[in-house]
Amino acid sequence: MASRTKKELSTSPPPREAASTEDTTKVKRKRQSQSCDACRARKVRCARENPDDPKTSCKHCIALNIPCTYDYQPKKRGPPNLYLRRLQEAAAAQAVAAQQQAEASGSDMTQSPASTSHAATSPAQGLSPPAPGAISFLDQSLAGVPTMPSAALTPSRYPISADGFHSHFNPMPSVATAYTAARDDFVAPQDQFSTYPLHNWSFRQHQTLQIPPPATIPPLSYYYRAHRLEDVAPRDTILLILALFFDFVYPLTPCIHKQSFMADIHSHREERDPLFFALVMSTVASTLVQVPRSYLPLERYAVRKLAQTCHEASRHISVASYDPPTSMHVVIRYFDTVYHFCEGHDATQHAAFGEAAHIAITLRMHEESSYEGLDLIECEVRRRTFWLLFGADKSMSILLGRPISLRDEDTTCNFPRELDDEYITHSAYLPQPHGKTAIVSGLNYISRIFALLGEILVRIRVDKRSPPQGQFLTARLEEVEALHLRIMSALAHAPEALRLKHVLSPNYIPPELGGPNFRQTTLGEVKDFFDNPNASRANALNPFLVMQANVYVTQQLVRFVIEQYRDELITALQASIDEQRVAEEREAVASELLNILHSIPIQSIATNGPSLVHKVRFVASTLLDAVRKAETAPASAARAHAYLWDFLSILSEIERNYLLDDEPRDPGASGDGMPLMGN
Repeated sequence: MASRTKKELSTSPPPREAASTEDTTKVKRKRQSQSCDACRARKVRCARENPDDPKTSCKHCIALNIPCTYDYQPKKRGPPNLYLRRLQEAAAAQAVAAQQQAEASGSDMTQSPASTSHAATSPAQGLSPPAPGAISFLDQSLAGVPTMPSAALTPSRYPISADGFHSHFNPMPSVATAYTAARDDFVAPQDQFSTYPLHNWSFRQHQTLQIPPPATIPPLSYYYRAHRLEDVAPRDTILLILALFFDFVYPLTPCIHKQSFMADIHSHREERDPLFFALVMSTVASTLVQVPRSYLPLERYAVRKLAQTCHEASRHISVASYDPPTSMHVVIRYFDTVYHFCEGHDATQHAAFGEAAHIAITLRMHEESSYEGLDLIECEVRRRTFWLLFGADKSMSILLGRPISLRDEDTTCNFPRELDDEYITHSAYLPQPHGKTAIVSGLNYISRIFALLGEILVRIRVDKRSPPQGQFLTARLEEVEALHLRIMSALAHAPEALRLKHVLSPNYIPPELGGPNFRQTTLGEVKDFFDNPNASRANALNPFLVMQANVYVTQQLVRFVIEQYRDELITALQASIDEQRVAEEREAVASELLNILHSIPIQSIATNGPSLVHKVRFVASTLLDAVRKAETAPASAARAHAYLWDFLSILSEIERNYLLDDEPRDPGASGDGMPLMGN
């Protein structure tokens, strides 16, 4: 024991190799009772004349004239059994509640015996009734497990806190019986062909076993239990929305492995893994606010109501499951960021992004060394999600003037492998067919562009705090010139599928690209795209056309930021600047941006949603301001900016069609949104 001295340990006889069971028991008993209780408390050596006779008193107890006892029992090693303690506390709380209900019923003579019996066994009676218009998921969470067949999900195998709320379930058994039943009946769900393992599910089962006492606010763990898709919407509707996600949203945000995700959907994993249910809900919510309403058999109000229901269902579950963090948490919070961005919830959007970014850092998703030993599908999901966050971080930094959270110098994570999902398995990367471009290539190229944006932003912030002078100013100008060359050649080696098909000559704008006829025709195509369910979807379903708009517009944005800062450095170095050259460069940006927008079908541009509109608006508004200030601006530049501004009105119409408000918001009313979502 702890009180034995080194001398005792050194003089103890070694155990015999062939000792019998009885001898071994005696040795253990002797070791466990080496010191009496008094000597153990005083931490002194216990000396007895006959160590083999436990009835004799030790010399210290004889000298102190106190009883020499050996009642001490060593404590069990390890942490306390918090699970059993929770069960005991829950059972005690239930007993107190039942007693209070019984006393109250005794004083109320007008209450019938039947209602008294029900009140004594129904803690849910203390819950406030739901407010009118509450979200359907919350209504079903507080009252709705009866909608699930008890044969498919028995309370003994998946015990949940709501079991005590319904009279048709058996009352909670004793503590020992409940613990034995939960331990013996629980079988860990299988994760065959699953991207997202059921992390610490047994621990979560222990949490959800507790029965909350009567209260108006249920505990967080109350919602962390099994749910069905039918609790929110018909399963066919959910499957339709998920199909729209992979058709229209996935090319820009490929942070889900399609094959394993759909395999989990078909195996009803959401009914045994609450966090996966939350992932499905966040995916549905973000999809509803990013696809044209004509693709959904729902009215505008119903779409918004379902999106809100799905988001809140995901939120209720995910907030109770942060420990341990998983990549699924990051994906859920990223989708929540997109949902709030499209809904105009500015502060909530930034809060969701902050959660996603910091959970990613906690998982060390920015460090390549953290990927060693991980499942290959998990590796690719993490890489894709991290680079989506990386791009969104740079977007917020340039538009809102915020500090960079995910810095390039802290990042060692590789870009995702350019493989489609069907060629990525849990244990191997299969070869991508020759000549077939992977969809994730668009994410890789735009991530390189955002990395360049991060480099110029870091230099701008450092120089703003401490402006360079002399040779340091010259060196900084050389660095910015090098960045300009890199951004101009960023897409030189892009695969054929990502290259623009109709590239016009620089600084040349055909007359047919502007004017009222062009605007009227294009607005008609936009209206048909959003309102006509039978309109052609070929261009919108082409993932590479959709990604072209995103990649090339973002390239021109970063180019514009670099050229602006280069001109500031030149002005500081030479005390003057060639205004004619600056005007020509601004005209070149406007012309190329306009050519890009006219080289891509309007349906593909519309599929990008509001994020692309904000990028164009940022560049166009700054360019127009520069033209107004330049007295020597050529007429061609003014015409280019006028055409670009005219095209921006078309993009604003696209943005308006994505709003789910009854009264559409003014696009310029919110100054704190995230106009540049990463992808």
